[in-house]
Amino acid sequence: MPEPITQNTLFYGDNLPILREYLPDASVDLIYLDPPFNSNRTYNVLFKDESGEDSEAQIAAFEDTWHWNQATARTYEDLVLQAPIPVSKMIAALRDFIGPNQMMAYLVMMTARLVELHRILKPTGSLYLHCDPTASHYLKVILDAIFGAAHFRNEIVWQRTSSHSDSKRWAAVHDTIFCYSKSDAFTWNPVYTEHDPAYVETFYRYSDEKGRYRHDHIIRSASMGPRPNLSYEYHGYTPQWGWRMTRDKLEALDKDNRIYWSNSGRPYLKRYLDEQKGNLITSVITDIPPVGPQAAERLGYPTQKPLALLERIIQTSSNPGDWVLDPFCGCGTAVAAAQKLERRWIGIDITFLSISLQRSRLQEMFPDLAFQVIGEPQTLADAHYLAQQDRFQFEWWALSLVGARPTQPTTSRKGKKGADRGVDGVINFMDDASDKPKRVLVQVKSGKVSARDVRDLGGALEREKAAIGLLLTLETPTAPMEQEAAASGFYRSPGWNQQYPRVQLLTIESLLGGAKPQMPPAWGTFKQAQRVRESGPGQATLDLGM
Repeated sequence: MPEPITQNTLFYGDNLPILREYLPDASVDLIYLDPPFNSNRTYNVLFKDESGEDSEAQIAAFEDTWHWNQATARTYEDLVLQAPIPVSKMIAALRDFIGPNQMMAYLVMMTARLVELHRILKPTGSLYLHCDPTASHYLKVILDAIFGAAHFRNEIVWQRTSSHSDSKRWAAVHDTIFCYSKSDAFTWNPVYTEHDPAYVETFYRYSDEKGRYRHDHIIRSASMGPRPNLSYEYHGYTPQWGWRMTRDKLEALDKDNRIYWSNSGRPYLKRYLDEQKGNLITSVITDIPPVGPQAAERLGYPTQKPLALLERIIQTSSNPGDWVLDPFCGCGTAVAAAQKLERRWIGIDITFLSISLQRSRLQEMFPDLAFQVIGEPQTLADAHYLAQQDRFQFEWWALSLVGARPTQPTTSRKGKKGADRGVDGVINFMDDASDKPKRVLVQVKSGKVSARDVRDLGGALEREKAAIGLLLTLETPTAPMEQEAAASGFYRSPGWNQQYPRVQLLTIESLLGGAKPQMPPAWGTFKQAQRVRESGPGQATLDLGM
């Protein structure tokens, strides 16, 4: 049995072995997962038999992962033979119905992970699965088998956009979030939204020195029937069916000027607006918009969810100090929301691009926050191993060592092959009064290097009109490479009145040892997250930097 996690942690890697190796039974209070699934592709390509021709409409986020192959078949066999009986029967039935295709591969991989997530959830815990209509019906069947249909709590509909143009069908504008609990004794904190202004104007039409109020019933109706102990005369008025409270409570309200007597002589209770908590949240969320192009929190991540959506979920189903887990954490919205609400957290993602983005986001929002990252290379030997296993992951990890943003398309965990024109990453910085960012171009090399690579980088600097170039290498630069870099001269910073080598050679070994690029302070590598500042005990607000 693994030891419990004791500090906030980001994991790089496949979440299935990480869940098994690092997280003990009943150790997490709340799980939110938003598995990457690109439903913008042609729907029936998901059901195309794997023996057919390759299609351009593949699910990029699951490339080389969610195909029916030997690994998928082994996972399926393990579920049939070792999973709890309801899960075993369910996955076998789905296999018979759907067949060995991409959709079934996806469901097998999700089932294996959901079994582990159920294991690590505390008896008081809840799980929220964010999905879209492409596979939501299958996922609910899987969740029923794992958690038990009796522990289904909600199907939450989030309106993620106000309009959408679809041909010959109702416009798809929502996502689905399934909520399940581990048991009937689950954590639940009522959360309220603000009253609709139109509702306030319509019903809270009166005001006095205490504020706005509406008239509420204080006498019993016929449908409530008589209550002998509540039938009495007060100020000459005796309701037919009695009052809704005892005389002493009525007298206290009257003394506090809480009773309004209408012209007809009928009494009403003054119900003040500031006494009402608002509207209890419902299973249809229309008041939280998506992260728009101009939103202050936007980081440029394609599947980024609003911070307010995750805050609502975390506030409802956990308490301060609880552990929140996101096993597909992407750009880390659930992690950021958990930290803001004083929860402890664990995030897992299979790309170094995601881990790098999350690290940047957390450092911007919470400058003094301490957390650990597990799965990153710690030694030069680790770096060599990663380069041999996955060149794109090595490249993204190396770029993260200098805080650079990848320039290649990143819709797939394997990257996208193609000419990089001598540039793998970029770092932006501000250096004069023009308000125009200047750039550092970064090239990553995991194999043999020579003076030609330095010349190529210098050519990219000229072509792109960039200020500085960095060449990150696993191998030690040769003397001709050092000479070629020195011949490139210097970039003179007008803002900092300093000179920086125009082409710099940095080894992975030196970066692991703490070496840094020589350049003006970076700005805007990833779009900066809003900084969270404390506003009082147990409170936090967003600092927009204004």
